[in-house]
Amino acid sequence: MEAFSSLVAAAEDTGAFNPDEKNIQAAASAGYAYGLAAIGPGIGIGYLVGKSVEAMARQPEAAGMVRTTMFLGIAFTEALALIGFVVFILLKFA
Repeated sequence: MEAFSSLVAAAEDTGAFNPDEKNIQAAASAGYAYGLAAIGPGIGIGYLVGKSVEAMARQPEAAGMVRTTMFLGIAFTEALALIGFVVFILLKFA
């Protein structure tokens, strides 16, 4: 992000700042924001599945209930990534 800021500052100083460069900067910033938004859910889903497999290995008779709860947790965690994608789209086209 620091590189983008310095490019914008240099372009403004020379008067060569045009709308295309602004669109490129917006797209890069939105992509960076989505990348950050996807890190949390990725870590959360990995942790959730790992602990669920561990629970199923310890108590195989409760595997059905653990699996159902795991899938619900994955769905809620993945919703965070989808919210990040919506923000990415809003930043790109707004």
